[in-house]
Amino acid sequence: MASLETWIGLRYLRAKKRNGFMSFITMISIAGIALGVTALIVVLSVMNGFQKEIRGQLLNVAPHAEIGYYDTGNGESWQSLRGFVNGRKEVLATAPYVADQALLANSGEVRGVQLRGVLPEEEKNVVDYGKDMPVGSFNDLKPGEFDIILGEGLAEALGAEKGGKVTVITPEGNVTPAGVVPRLKQFNVVGIVKTGVYEVDNSLAMTHIKDAQVLYRLGDGVGGLRIKLADPQNAPAFTRNLVPQAQKDKVWARDWTFSNRSYFEAVELEKRMMFIILTLIIAVAAFNLVSSLVMAVTEKQADIAILRTLGLPPAGVMKIFMVQGAFAGFFGTLIGVVCGVLLGMNVGRIVAFFEDLFGMQLINSQIYFIDYLPSDVNPDDVLVIAAISLALAFIATLYPSWRAAKTQPAEALRYE
Repeated sequence: MASLETWIGLRYLRAKKRNGFMSFITMISIAGIALGVTALIVVLSVMNGFQKEIRGQLLNVAPHAEIGYYDTGNGESWQSLRGFVNGRKEVLATAPYVADQALLANSGEVRGVQLRGVLPEEEKNVVDYGKDMPVGSFNDLKPGEFDIILGEGLAEALGAEKGGKVTVITPEGNVTPAGVVPRLKQFNVVGIVKTGVYEVDNSLAMTHIKDAQVLYRLGDGVGGLRIKLADPQNAPAFTRNLVPQAQKDKVWARDWTFSNRSYFEAVELEKRMMFIILTLIIAVAAFNLVSSLVMAVTEKQADIAILRTLGLPPAGVMKIFMVQGAFAGFFGTLIGVVCGVLLGMNVGRIVAFFEDLFGMQLINSQIYFIDYLPSDVNPDDVLVIAAISLALAFIATLYPSWRAAKTQPAEALRYE
């Protein structure tokens, strides 16, 4: 059963007030808290969605983990690298590779790429984009033939098609009496691959590992071993314990966060800044409660004095107005959480509807890798936002409630 103070506080909320402006301010405060909570949940959900989708796109094309020798000319084969991952239940597949910089030229166009030498039968086990290639397949890469597969965007930029040729220029030149001249080699275009990631499609070039070893004069050396994991999110912990301490001076291991760390750190920073900015909106709305409660205290001076003369202690008076403020904060937070979760779960459909309605594209796939607005409502984020909102509303009630408790009955009733 509710205490006397709680009952009076709720009665004050339900009662018709002489000052309608005060009720209006209270409603504005509740609406402001609800709007701030809704905005914060939706924005964080969209940012979580972007992070999740782009991470998924990257993990389809980027190696989950890699391991290799610092000195590729030490005579060790790529099969010896598999000794580090054999028997590990986290590993689904591995594939050796050679990677180095090169320039590709054709029809007057030149593009810088990272040329990757792969074993076709192994490579298709660690990447998904080799299954449904627009043109050709990994199996078309034959050793000794100097064949090459290009990303879709790169092929378009170079004007290259299957059956044509592109010139590969390597950074290591040949020394001649006339000086150092670049090494050039013509490769046959045997396939075009589409990964769905704009940046990768515009820079991906693959050849057979044997041809890459000849091109870069590596002998039997390899760049490393690509590793596909059952749980890519656990890749940092996996690579941390992959190489024994005694061999860390000659063997390196890294995970997919190594090359994409700056992007995900930027997203995390943006999330924190948006959280702080939108929390300030909730704080402004919550502290609007201060003005409405101060007005309530002023209006109820006579009531407070009567309650004090009847024996209600100052703490009881304080509790009455804290109940009023806390209820307004709770109601605003509840509305905001419900609206935020509903809107966050359906924001993609809402944006798609308006895109169709106005015939415009909000998300550019060439920039964001995706052409729709993703959303991922995180229950932990919702709980944190609700807790902060309730805490700010509670803090806002302290001063007006304390002021009500300091009311002196004699002073309040003097002019009544």
